[in-house]
Amino acid sequence: MKGKKRAVLLVLLLMAVLLLAAFDVRLRVVTYEVTSDEVSAPVRLAVLTDLHSCAYGQSQHTLLDTVAAQAPDAVLLGGDIVDDVLPEDNAWTTVKALAETYPCAYVTGNHEWWSGEVERICQQMEDLGVAVLRGGSVAWELNSQTITVFGIDDPDSGKKQLKDAGTTVNENTFTALLAHRPENIESYLDYPFDLIVSGHAHGGQWRIPGVLNGLYAPNQGMFPQYAGGRYDFDGRTFIVSRGLARESTKLPRIFNRPELVVIEILPAEQQ
Repeated sequence: MKGKKRAVLLVLLLMAVLLLAAFDVRLRVVTYEVTSDEVSAPVRLAVLTDLHSCAYGQSQHTLLDTVAAQAPDAVLLGGDIVDDVLPEDNAWTTVKALAETYPCAYVTGNHEWWSGEVERICQQMEDLGVAVLRGGSVAWELNSQTITVFGIDDPDSGKKQLKDAGTTVNENTFTALLAHRPENIESYLDYPFDLIVSGHAHGGQWRIPGVLNGLYAPNQGMFPQYAGGRYDFDGRTFIVSRGLARESTKLPRIFNRPELVVIEILPAEQQ
């Protein structure tokens, strides 16, 4: 009997550990390396998507301290930073602190459009010093070189800005496109961006590491192709963040911790 009790206790312990891991929503950092002939010195970008006004400690310090520990050269805000239901305070606390420390660029997500307050949100971003990209671009001098970031509004805006952005790309400098929706990747690839960054999919919400990358994502449906991670297309890199949403989601994240994405752009000769 003692052996059976020990076996039962071991099974229960393993189940408890598995459940804790499955529903773990602690912030993690995911780093990707991208090499390019168009940079001569490393550049580090922090990517925040799908915050949805969620809480990360008192005054957002859990998130902000994690960003600071990565020492980014600039920050990309990839849409749905402000939620359409939750109070906005956490979002603005985060954005204000980031914009005071780093160059920041922002594109709208669907929830900002659903809020009915998108013009006010964009203006508030600009007032904080964030570059709001709505078919345009911002050129940053980072580590003595130019990095150009293009951005487009979420498709729920009803606006078609991709062509305006893509046809002005200077192929002699490193260029990135910030676009909320990953399912439109084929359209993004029509233009010569070196790096494309999206969010929106929330990592497919439920995952089985090594088996299932995501169960369901909005606008992609079941078993989404671009739930989260890195995808390479003929020398161009597409990165989809699993996002930061926690209490805003109707379904819990399973084996799908919220993430801060860090992209290291490295000179090709360093590899």
